[in-house]
Amino acid sequence: MPEDCVIGVDLGGTKLLAGLVNPELRVLERTYRLAPPSNDPEDLLQLVVDEVRELTHSGIVAPSDVVGVGVGIPSLIDQATGVAVSTVHQPFDGVPVRDELQDRLQLPVALDNDGNCAMLAEWRAGAARGCDDAVLMTVGTGIGSGVVAGGTLIRGSTGAATELGHMVVDFDGPLCPCTNRGCLEALASGTALGREGARLAGQRPGSALARLAGAGEVITGVTVTEQAQLGDRAAREALERVGTLLGVGIANAMNIFNPEVVLIGGGVSAAGEMLLGPARTEARRRARPPSNGVRVEAATFGADAGMVGAAVLALDLLRDGTPAWQG
Repeated sequence: MPEDCVIGVDLGGTKLLAGLVNPELRVLERTYRLAPPSNDPEDLLQLVVDEVRELTHSGIVAPSDVVGVGVGIPSLIDQATGVAVSTVHQPFDGVPVRDELQDRLQLPVALDNDGNCAMLAEWRAGAARGCDDAVLMTVGTGIGSGVVAGGTLIRGSTGAATELGHMVVDFDGPLCPCTNRGCLEALASGTALGREGARLAGQRPGSALARLAGAGEVITGVTVTEQAQLGDRAAREALERVGTLLGVGIANAMNIFNPEVVLIGGGVSAAGEMLLGPARTEARRRARPPSNGVRVEAATFGADAGMVGAAVLALDLLRDGTPAWQG
């Protein structure tokens, strides 16, 4: 049985995915929980602690073989202090998340933005492996992102770089959770997909989406994707619309970074070519040559990318640095 495993934790806007991961990035065991809607960071910190302890004592490896934890959260992180300095989807503003978790778990903890974590997974062992320039967007409750440029993961001067979900693509567009208007996240996230599906349900009375809405079901991005996979035309139209809007953001990323590949991950990526096809077409139509020839592909790790990348963070910490909790 492999030793010196780590636990990777991906805490998103609505869920927590954690996995016991070995040094070869093989996931030995995982847990999945819905993140409770809460304005109290204590609730979420305790959720992370509980899931880490569950995996540590799962019996897959000895508890002593779990030697570190990596955590990705939807926040901009001050890497020097481990403090979440700006968060849209969780109540972590100003919270010393890294130190809080290290104190409670008595394990070294590495912390980063969830989009950076997903990019790390794809760069080390996924579809961006071997690339010096790559962009990843994770499309879920919001839109996270990570960028590798010149062989370096870009974090920026204060850890706030490459927030591609908050580039403005519509000056007078819908309100984004970040309080700006017209952000890519407000138009092309899983939340936006649910909103578009609900709109079309009202316009297509014979559709499966309309029947579900009429029965009192809340139309979410997951609902739309499921119904599209079953052939519902309204659901497929919603995915095409959101995919096209996502393509506008991808074109901007192509023009700015000129990457070798743009990867799409996150929960909405489960829609496959129903999302990627329109996104790819729009991106190539809008991007300037030669960047309009950049590949647009699904991320290898899909919705697991953030969790696996968080494990990479922990492995890197153990290899390169002394954990703060050991003084």
